[in-house]
Amino acid sequence: MKTVVTDKWILCPVCKSKTRIQILDDTELKHFPLFCLKCKKSFIINVKNHIMDYKSIARR
Repeated sequence: MKTVVTDKWILCPVCKSKTRIQILDDTELKHFPLFCLKCKKSFIINVKNHIMDYKSIARR
């Protein structure tokens, strides 16, 4: 699934809360593990040109 990152903070794809990850205009991420403290879910994200592609991973 794809979402657009509008501000400099990456938002959780599920609960839309702000995570602790901040990106710049030229930031590119590949296979980055993202964890949301609010909903306690983990994701693998890719970010390029402010477009975030993510997939959910099982929590152990």
